[in-house]
Amino acid sequence: MANQKTTLQISGMTCASCAARIEKGLSRMEGVASASVNLTMETARIEYNEAVLAVADVMRRVDELGFHAEMKGETKQPGEQRASAISRLKLRFVISALLSLPLLLAMADHFAFASFLSLPEWLMNPWLQLSLATPVQFAIGAPFYVGAFKALRGRSANMDVLIAIGTSAAYFYSLYETLASMGDRMHRVELYYETSALLITFLLLGKLLEALAKGRSSRAISALIGLAPKQATVIRDGVEMRVTIEDVQAGDIVAIKPGEKIPVDGIVTDGASAVNESMLTGESMPVQKQPGDPLIGATLNGNGALVMRATKVGKETVLAQIIRIVEEAQGSKAPIQRIADVISGIFVPIVIGIAAATFLLWYFALEPGAFPDALRKAIAVLVIACPCALGLATPTSIMAGSGRAAELGILFKGGEHLERAHDINAVLLDKTGTVTEGKPKLTGCYVEPAFSEERLLRYVGAAESSSEHPLAEAIVAGLRERGIEPAAKVDAFAAIPGYGIEAEVEGSKLLVGTRRLLARHGGELPEQALQRIDRLEQEGNTVVLAAIDGRYAASIAVADKIKPTSREAVAKLKGMGLEVVMITGDNASTAQAIAKQAGIETVLAEVLPEGKAQEVKKLQARGLKVAMIGDGINDAPALATADIGMAMGTGTDVAIEAADITLMRGDLGSIPEALLLSRKTMVNIKQNLFWALAYNAIGIPIAAAGWLAPWVAGAAMALSSVSVVLSALRLQRYKK
Repeated sequence: MANQKTTLQISGMTCASCAARIEKGLSRMEGVASASVNLTMETARIEYNEAVLAVADVMRRVDELGFHAEMKGETKQPGEQRASAISRLKLRFVISALLSLPLLLAMADHFAFASFLSLPEWLMNPWLQLSLATPVQFAIGAPFYVGAFKALRGRSANMDVLIAIGTSAAYFYSLYETLASMGDRMHRVELYYETSALLITFLLLGKLLEALAKGRSSRAISALIGLAPKQATVIRDGVEMRVTIEDVQAGDIVAIKPGEKIPVDGIVTDGASAVNESMLTGESMPVQKQPGDPLIGATLNGNGALVMRATKVGKETVLAQIIRIVEEAQGSKAPIQRIADVISGIFVPIVIGIAAATFLLWYFALEPGAFPDALRKAIAVLVIACPCALGLATPTSIMAGSGRAAELGILFKGGEHLERAHDINAVLLDKTGTVTEGKPKLTGCYVEPAFSEERLLRYVGAAESSSEHPLAEAIVAGLRERGIEPAAKVDAFAAIPGYGIEAEVEGSKLLVGTRRLLARHGGELPEQALQRIDRLEQEGNTVVLAAIDGRYAASIAVADKIKPTSREAVAKLKGMGLEVVMITGDNASTAQAIAKQAGIETVLAEVLPEGKAQEVKKLQARGLKVAMIGDGINDAPALATADIGMAMGTGTDVAIEAADITLMRGDLGSIPEALLLSRKTMVNIKQNLFWALAYNAIGIPIAAAGWLAPWVAGAAMALSSVSVVLSALRLQRYKK
């Protein structure tokens, strides 16, 4: 039985150590093939053997580890969950800040430079400070204790453990001093209630800012979800009724009024209108639709009324697939994250050891017997350390980078593809539909005098009507425009990939295709025909040859214009230092003519579909990292062989599934954008990892040296996580 995949929503994670603990715990379960936990998205992607265990077993294991798991989408939408969590955080922070403010004022009494302040005596009362600090410590700070207990119960340690130890040390030492002062007026009280209270307050502020920033980083998903209409007008038993989008079923007849969004994917059955598909293709010009044309959900109908038959609903629609791909990309891990995962797994125990060593060193060696000072320095070490920033460094950048890419119509199927794309130094472009528009038009028919032109072209039209090749469609359409209808009957038909077709029409055997096809069957071309073919190909035409009963009969010229943006995009790719190669099954003369128009010097022509993958391997053998760009169907072997496969598509299932990256807008300009975004994302990740590591490498020794008050260390720790998220959000400002 094939492995199943599922995504769980995880609550209760506070730092990278939590994510590492869940991932390790799930990976060790029998039947789990892989587990990937994303701290930023608060999700776990599990691949498991359904014959060995059920999703309920996985969720139970998450609960045993001290967290809570739910099936993604079973409760509130992610946006609603985030809004609810932010509201709770705001309330906790406000209460904590109000209770901590008097303690902040009282803290001034610790500093000589503030001796001029005339603070009221009651503010120094130990019992007042105890009454203010206690609710902050045990009510507002309760989640830290709960998280620490769960972590320790699971035989691991996380950020909650550091916070609980640090704040508890300050609180209980102050409590001891408070109790010791009872009945002893000579006892000098040294209180650190403000240390524990302010630490918790600053940590809550940091978490609040982090949550708000995370909300911004996931706006791509929210924007995509917002595109979907909420209701549809369905015609059942001749009666129109408004239903929710979830109630629309495949096969339903749906009425779409002018100005309405198309509710689901389907086929037009009646009416005509112009549909704005810019959300999908990026093209601002509306596309004319009539019976038989496809419609894509969430696109906008123009000023005509349409009736459609629903073909794909729910999770099967193009929009749903796009959302799924973006979610998976944002929730996946890039290989570079392994560095952070390894460090996070051992970080907290090491920090606790450093804090203990700091206390012992100061108490027994540097300032013997100075318990309060040694304790304060140990607390500062505990709270300055921050595995959170390290754990957020990679996923927030992946989330922001892939989200921005989705807004530009570029779908990365995973973080590993986003990372690998930055190494690309060679781009292999398929010609038809990639460099060119993929909509060839018939430009000329040249029939030999020995044959009846009308009869021959009727035969050619009949044979090509049975083919789905773009050139065949162009020939049939062009002949019909000239008033030549295909012959009524095709007795036999066979397509030969890379060569053309063989057919039998009204008793005559017909060959339509390349020179190689005619050569295989012994057909010879007269000199005059060869000269005409060469001239047409040098002008950029693709020439299709026809032979009847083994004799060359005609040359049919078809031209496919290059896309308006191709030349500019190729220039950008070259400007990035990339080697650009065009590959095609077309003949060398036509290929060279098209390549020249696009500004491409290197051309691989007359390459059969199975040969494209071999050409990719040849480039890789030269040490190049190759991106193959094709249509996602015919070029599948080459797309799979390349280091990165990019499918030029308009949102079709095959285009989305065929490659590592889907360029939804079908525009060559998306290729440099995808590669540039990958480069910028990798730079951003490396910057985040550097500063997260540097922060701890610098901050911990400073705290151990006694140069940081614990509350300052807590503020710095909280802001370090926020700074990493804000750094990642710079990717969302990327402009074309």
